[in-house]
Amino acid sequence: MRNKKPLPKRITGVPNAVDVHVGQRLRLRRTLLGLSQEKLGEALGLTFQQVQKYERGTNRIGASRLYDLARVLDIDIGYFFDEMTDEVSHRSPGQIRGMAEEGEELPFQKDPMARRETLELVRAYYKIEETTVRKRLLEMAKTLGNVPNDQFDSSD
Repeated sequence: MRNKKPLPKRITGVPNAVDVHVGQRLRLRRTLLGLSQEKLGEALGLTFQQVQKYERGTNRIGASRLYDLARVLDIDIGYFFDEMTDEVSHRSPGQIRGMAEEGEELPFQKDPMARRETLELVRAYYKIEETTVRKRLLEMAKTLGNVPNDQFDSSD
């Protein structure tokens, strides 16, 4: 039997990066479906506060609860782990001491998919029923994304 390195100790009060990622994916799917935390909680027999804690990664989601969430949200369980960066997956099962200084933004918190603005943009995009209009909007966004910021007049 090989000697195993001890797992790094978790920093007290800081959620595990994987739990936060799973919570962000939960929030993304819930929001894309137009469900409130309260409605999702009702479907699972939970309070909206518990759903909120899951979405923040404050409380870990057990296997049976993850299964229930996937069924209610009509997705595969693997969805919750999709798009997980190597940095996040390598930091599990515990936090490495010293990586999260107080007030410092952690790498998984920089994910644009976790921002409300992104969720609102995606929901608004899919409300556009005309396919050609949606495609033109997508092309415009891609074009604007390639324009240097100094090309825009910010004196609105």
